[in-house]
Amino acid sequence: MSPTTVRRDVLASLVVFLVAVPLCVGVAVASGVPAELGLLTGIVGGLVVGCLPGSSFQVSGPAAGLTVLVHEAVQQYGLGALGAIVLAAGVLQLALGALRCGRWFRAISVAVVQGMLAGIGLILVLGQVYAMADASQPSTGLAKITGLPGLVAHLVSTPEAVSAFGIGVGTLALLVLWKRLPAKVRLVPGPLAAIAVATLVTAVFKLPVAKVEVHGLLASIQPPDAGALGGLAQLSVIGTVLAFALIASAESLFSAAAVDRMKDGARTDYDKELMAQGAGNAVCGMLGALPMTAVIVRSAANVQAGARTKLSRILHGAWLLLFAALLPTALGIVPLAALAAVLVHAGAKLVPVRQVSQLWREHRGEAVILGVTAGAIVFTNMFEGVLLGLLLAVVKTAWETSHVQVEVREPADGRRAVVALSGNATFLRLPKILDALEALPHDRPVELDLTRLRHLDHACRTALDGWAAQRNDAAPVAVSEPAGRAGAGVG
Repeated sequence: MSPTTVRRDVLASLVVFLVAVPLCVGVAVASGVPAELGLLTGIVGGLVVGCLPGSSFQVSGPAAGLTVLVHEAVQQYGLGALGAIVLAAGVLQLALGALRCGRWFRAISVAVVQGMLAGIGLILVLGQVYAMADASQPSTGLAKITGLPGLVAHLVSTPEAVSAFGIGVGTLALLVLWKRLPAKVRLVPGPLAAIAVATLVTAVFKLPVAKVEVHGLLASIQPPDAGALGGLAQLSVIGTVLAFALIASAESLFSAAAVDRMKDGARTDYDKELMAQGAGNAVCGMLGALPMTAVIVRSAANVQAGARTKLSRILHGAWLLLFAALLPTALGIVPLAALAAVLVHAGAKLVPVRQVSQLWREHRGEAVILGVTAGAIVFTNMFEGVLLGLLLAVVKTAWETSHVQVEVREPADGRRAVVALSGNATFLRLPKILDALEALPHDRPVELDLTRLRHLDHACRTALDGWAAQRNDAAPVAVSEPAGRAGAGVG
């Protein structure tokens, strides 16, 4: 490795480190776990996943996309169970990678993935708005919405809440305006600059706002005990493990596809990347840390900073370790409202507003799937919302591929009527087919031409058999069978 390559990788790793610190801490706090656990996941993402085969430029760590799911799991099962759930999810990812299932994640409907991220983003925004006012957030998405008037009343009646909310709004405004500042200023990552300014303002004016609680890196490590591992047999916990594994895998592999488009060179091996993510989550689970995914913000920063090899992402993990070990008290002066604002900004970016309008113009069905998935996640939970989205995507695809043409020819001289079917005759199109058949005169012979059908499913075959049996009592039905089906079924 040349000195130039090493220098570029070191510089890139410092940029990624500066981007990662506020995001790691913010995701941890929003998830309801000690801030150090977010740093710990980032460290594992750099030092463990960074060394493994897969993508060369992706950076792994705690992601905003899993914040809602982690918060729900911690609230329902307790912090002690988190490590066991993450460990099981990592083992499942390892198994999926070993079975070469990585490529199948590319078959997931993009609308479902965008809807999943939009739902996560909406819940993240709604929840962190409460945190910006140093108020506790309701547990469900619906409660977060209905509780907004109460939050306004809390702000009006509590001076401390106004101070915290002011810090949060100022942080959010700086993040939004950061891209418009001069290029030299933007060399500092926006989230880091916003947190630094908010911390400075809080200290100078001695504002009475809540700050990050510091426990120390070693004190925050909680390996899963026998009770937590035994709890994995519960059906609800199994569902949470599946959600962790599938959502983390999908987010990582979609991120890999995005990074591949940003950088020339070898493409990501999806199965190896899935196993690398699984190994990282297994290690995080054994340490009781947050789950990880490959995260596009840090990965994009790595590529844009000029990274040449895996060394940059490994070094970013080393810098995180040094920060957590040598400067843990630095976290204790950071206002929670500022971190909440960073998460509100991150959550808002997960809602694909521009893509929704474009989808609505060009692929209205896909836009409906996206909206229903996002809404279901907000009003139910992550797992049920994603399942509903996938179900809708399958139903939409089945409907679109089951086109059937029904052509009816009725000679004026009273001879045999001909009904020709072409395309794919499935149960979804039975009403259309039967309406056309039942509209024929009952005293006229009929020829049912099925030769141009590409597919005839069992439901249609059974319905046509029943119609022909009834029809034969009044007038004969002749059938031209599709290729390979001569002599079978109808008539």
